[in-house]
Amino acid sequence: MNKVASSHSPNRRWRWLGGIFLAVVFVLAGTGLYAAWRVRWKPNVAVSPFGPAYLYIHTGSSFQAVLDSIRRQELLQEPETFVWLAEHREYARQVRPGRYRLEAGLGNDALLDKLMNGEQDTVAFELNAFKYKPQLVGQITPQLEANSTTLRALLQDDSFLRRRYQLDTTTVLTIFLPGPYRFLWNTSAEQFLDSAAAVHRRFWTPERRQRADSLKLSPAQVHVLASIVQRETAKPEDKPIIAGVYLNRLRQGMRLQADPTLLWAIGNFGVRRVLNKDKFVDSPYNTYKHKGLPPGPITSANRQSLNAVLKPAAHDYLFFCARPDFSGYSDFAATYAEHRRNARRYQRTLDSLKIRR
Repeated sequence: MNKVASSHSPNRRWRWLGGIFLAVVFVLAGTGLYAAWRVRWKPNVAVSPFGPAYLYIHTGSSFQAVLDSIRRQELLQEPETFVWLAEHREYARQVRPGRYRLEAGLGNDALLDKLMNGEQDTVAFELNAFKYKPQLVGQITPQLEANSTTLRALLQDDSFLRRRYQLDTTTVLTIFLPGPYRFLWNTSAEQFLDSAAAVHRRFWTPERRQRADSLKLSPAQVHVLASIVQRETAKPEDKPIIAGVYLNRLRQGMRLQADPTLLWAIGNFGVRRVLNKDKFVDSPYNTYKHKGLPPGPITSANRQSLNAVLKPAAHDYLFFCARPDFSGYSDFAATYAEHRRNARRYQRTLDSLKIRR
């Protein structure tokens, strides 16, 4: 009996040791798998109640600059695991600029794939009508990486504008069409101008160019006239009629005498009543003093205003005046005498309301 027991004890010991070994292996394997999961796949983007976060990487940024931004904005739950994997995958050699959307549930491996492949999120915004270059710069540079100083300089660089777009520092404003735009965040000032010019080219179809030719206007001149029409009225029904008035005046060699051009020249579009002294302002935009179109647009004309110029109403009107009911519509006249009657009605309403300016 003793011999039998002693003969089996080594086997029991080996089984016991084997069990411990397997347990250790399983523990180590489990620990390794957990470590791999934690470093590579565990959701690491910090959850925010305000929606997805964004990581902005400026052009020329180093790996350290990216880490500083991540830590400063507290974008990750465990930045140290991201650092370890980023170093292992040599992310420092492939830092790409852009605006990256960080969704909750994103792990380090997927995040590095996004960053290293340059899978950045685009920026969508509405370009609103503007009257002066600083207003354009003020709309664009907060949205994109484009440098405001560089953009201002390019808009004033006559040689660059003529070479690149066949425009000058005044007519360059005709290439900007108000409306929705979508850009990569790291778009430069020069790339922004190229994109705006591309939108402008797509607008000017062969049919629209033919219409401009039939009016004896260049595309830039259409933009200038459309900008005046746009400042004169917001009513779609009146735009083609007003465009027709100005085209009639141009054909007859009359001065446009457009009040909005005076307001652009004096830098005050809040004026409700143009005074005689305004008509003497020394500016090429003063269409009371100078014949023809002003040298550039007084606002960025939208598609509706441009199409109103390209498809003007046919009539004999040479004058128009805002209606005294402040409806936004205008009264039109073919003779100066009729126009004077319309103008007096409007002026009497302004007087009754004590509107002096």
